[in-house]
Amino acid sequence: MIRRVIASLILGVGLCLLVSGSWIQIKTVVAQELLEQSWQQTLEHGSRVQPWPWADHWPVAQLKLPKTESEFIVLSGDSGSALAFAPGWNTKSAKLGDKGVMMISAHRDTYFKILNDTAIGDQISVVTDQGETVNYQVKTIEVVDSTVATMKTEQPGQILVLVTCYPFDVVVTGDSLRYVVIAEAVTKKSCVFLFM
Repeated sequence: MIRRVIASLILGVGLCLLVSGSWIQIKTVVAQELLEQSWQQTLEHGSRVQPWPWADHWPVAQLKLPKTESEFIVLSGDSGSALAFAPGWNTKSAKLGDKGVMMISAHRDTYFKILNDTAIGDQISVVTDQGETVNYQVKTIEVVDSTVATMKTEQPGQILVLVTCYPFDVVVTGDSLRYVVIAEAVTKKSCVFLFM
């Protein structure tokens, strides 16, 4: 009898630990599905749609990095609560798809881990909440100290800045170094052929 009780307790504790350990992964999968649904509704209706009722963020764009076959929904704001679910657009930067400097950030150990494989010349696309696609090409990659670096947001053209913490493979967080990928919008040149 005592052995059964002990076995049941061990089994119960084991199940609790299993569910507890899986809870973050379960929340991540559910959140990504809700974000995808919210993004599709945003594209259909042209207005902001929160992924869940208590969310303080909503999808504003989709970021595509063809080299790594990665696609991410971009949320409004780059607060910790937004970055827990997806890359975030800095609302003090240019509006997505407009002229100026648009800044998107994400965590180095999740969504922007792929920036470690990004190279100068790579293509990046941003789909705005109006369904417009703007294509960019990576021009520079820098590591900067966030305590002294500043970003000039008033620049001509369309500039996309992707930012994450650096270095990528460290366990301890809180360093002031940032990995910055700067891309410029690619303008399509049209060719005119005259037939006589």
